[in-house]
Amino acid sequence: MKYYIISGEASGDLHGSNLIKQLKIQDKNAEIRCWGGDLMEQAGGILVTHYKERAFMGFAEVFTNLSKILGFIKFCKADILEFNPDKLIFIDNSGFNLRIAKWAKAHNFNTIYYISPQVWASRAGRVKAIKRDIDEMYVVLPFVKDFYKKFDYNVNFVGHPLLDAISNRNKVSELEFRKNNNLSNKPIIALLPGSRKQEIQKLLSIMLKMPAKFPDFEFVIAGAPSQDFEFYKPFITQNNVQFVSNKTYDLLSISYAAIVTSGTATLETALFKVPEIVCYKTSWISYQIGKRLINLKFISLVNLIMDKEVVKELIQNDFNEESLEKELVKILDDTNRARLFLDYYDLEQKLGGKGASKKTVELILKNSKTT
Repeated sequence: MKYYIISGEASGDLHGSNLIKQLKIQDKNAEIRCWGGDLMEQAGGILVTHYKERAFMGFAEVFTNLSKILGFIKFCKADILEFNPDKLIFIDNSGFNLRIAKWAKAHNFNTIYYISPQVWASRAGRVKAIKRDIDEMYVVLPFVKDFYKKFDYNVNFVGHPLLDAISNRNKVSELEFRKNNNLSNKPIIALLPGSRKQEIQKLLSIMLKMPAKFPDFEFVIAGAPSQDFEFYKPFITQNNVQFVSNKTYDLLSISYAAIVTSGTATLETALFKVPEIVCYKTSWISYQIGKRLINLKFISLVNLIMDKEVVKELIQNDFNEESLEKELVKILDDTNRARLFLDYYDLEQKLGGKGASKKTVELILKNSKTT
C-alpha cells in the first residue's frame, strides 16, 4: 500500500521513523512519502519537507508566519493528490494536520491519526471535527482514551512509543560518552531548552544562571537536531558548561539531574529516571492567549499522566533565577530523589508497555482488511 505521513518537530520525526520501520516490516510493498525529518528519511520514507522549515512556536509566531504556513498547506494538498495514498497518517502537529484532515476526508482519503492532538488540554470542541475527519485514532497516553469516551468516540490506546525508542537505542558507555564529548568526571546536570530558536533563547539564558551557583556539577546543553552549533555557541561562556548535539538519550542516561522545557522531553527524562525541573516561557501575548485556552492543572506529561505534581513546573514569570536555584537544590537532595524514583516507576507502568508502533501498524493493516 501507499502511505503518506505528516509529522512536525523532532518528536514527531522520532515516532514517525519507528512507524515507518514497522510499516516496512509488516507491509513488504509499502511506499511511504512523508513530511518529517532525518529519522523518517533514514527509516525509508521519501521526505517531502523537513520540519525545520515549519518550526513556528506560539500564537504570535504563527500569526506572523501565516502566509508561509498557508503556502505549505496548499503544497501539501497538491502533493497528496499526486501521490494518491491508500492511507494518510497524521502524527500530532494539530494546527497543520487538522486542516489537511478536513480537506482529505472531503476528498475520500482514508485518514488515520497517530498520537492525538492535545484536544484534552484545550479547545475540546475540536473533537467534533476529529470524529468527522479521522477514520482511526491511535493514542499513546492512557487518560486520552478516557477523554474521548466522553464524546462517544472509540479510540485505540497502543502504549507510548518512547518506551521503544529508549529501549532500542544504540547504547554507549558513560566512559566512552564522556571521552568523546570532552566531559569531566563531575556529575552532570542536563539542560534541555527545546528545539525552536525562540524557546531556546528565552529558556537557556535563565538555565545558564545555574552553573556558577553549582560549580561541583557539569552542565551539558542538549543541542536539538534542528539547530546548528553556531546558534548555541554564544551561550557557552562558563567552564562547567558543555554542549552535545543530537545525543539527548546518551546524555540523559548518565545525568544526575535535568532542567527541561515542557514537552515530550519531560517524559523522556522521567523514563531515564532523571530527577527534573520542568520549565516553560513564551512571549507575553502567546502566554496570555494560552492560559485562557488551556484547562489543565499541569503542563508536563509526567504530572498529567500521574494526575499529581511529581515534578516541579516553573511557568512564565515563575521561571526565574531564584526559583530555579531553589528547586534545583531540592532535586539534588537524596530524600526527594528517592520519592521521585518511586513515582517514575509508577509512571512507566501506566504507559502500557513496549510495542506502540508495532501495535499501531498491526491495527492499521487489520482495519484495512475489514473495510
